[in-house]
Amino acid sequence: MSGPKRIAALPCWKGSVDMEPLTGGLSNESWLVTDAAGRHVVRFGKDYPFHHVIRERELLVARAAHAAGFSPAVEYAESGVMVSAFLEARTWTEEDMRAQPERIARLLHDFHHRMPSAVSGPGFMFWVFHVIRDYARTLAAGGSRHATDLPEYLRLAAELEEAQVPLPIIFGHNDLLPGNFLDDGERLWLIDFEYAGFNTAMFDLAGAASNSGMDEETAECLLAGYFGRASETALKRSFDAMQCASLLREAMWAMVSELHLSAPGVDYAAYARENLARLFAALDRYHSRHGKS
Repeated sequence: MSGPKRIAALPCWKGSVDMEPLTGGLSNESWLVTDAAGRHVVRFGKDYPFHHVIRERELLVARAAHAAGFSPAVEYAESGVMVSAFLEARTWTEEDMRAQPERIARLLHDFHHRMPSAVSGPGFMFWVFHVIRDYARTLAAGGSRHATDLPEYLRLAAELEEAQVPLPIIFGHNDLLPGNFLDDGERLWLIDFEYAGFNTAMFDLAGAASNSGMDEETAECLLAGYFGRASETALKRSFDAMQCASLLREAMWAMVSELHLSAPGVDYAAYARENLARLFAALDRYHSRHGKS
């Protein structure tokens, strides 16, 4: 059944509906739907075991995030479909993220420390180095054209994991791309919780920096805003290493998606190349600042 037919068949609408597709998603299909009650976002998505994505868990987190004040309300859900309230808000760009690191720091600090008491059900841990190792297994088993590069990716992941400093466990979003921030002019919201789970704060902080191309000064504003103090050498090294890990994971996400997904207008191979280019630039900075292991 096509998207419009599936949407029309949902029992949650009041009166007739108008619908239009929303662009920008890399793996999910989303629509803006208007009925007599207002505007809503319909999101279609399947379980993706190869990406560790389980929709039941995503739904639980989305409801918890709304209860904690970070996300729009979930208005209806059934297998493979989630309907959320539409927010009159602007989707952020990389430029927005680079311009407002202090706002990101405040939002993440609140999200990390308020969400654990809001989330119910079995806990899920997101550790990027486990994800990278599992992606390598998936790529090798699937005969990926990137298979010859996997030993180097795994060696690099081990180096970057070794650089991590101990931090408290928090509840992270773990997918801080610009499109997952919404700004209504007064406050920021977060959406899309496919990868949300218990982690350390470092992955969200590094992901926000690497996914937006923050320079060293802007990234330090983000770190200082989050931790409430200037960063010491070990923390900076850990952060710089995690930025590299975030980019490696994003590139390998695209490689795995190339094997298993097909979304209209999405070029997973190009997305992998883009993130590998960012990774190599970040690695050059990391090694020039901290040396090679």
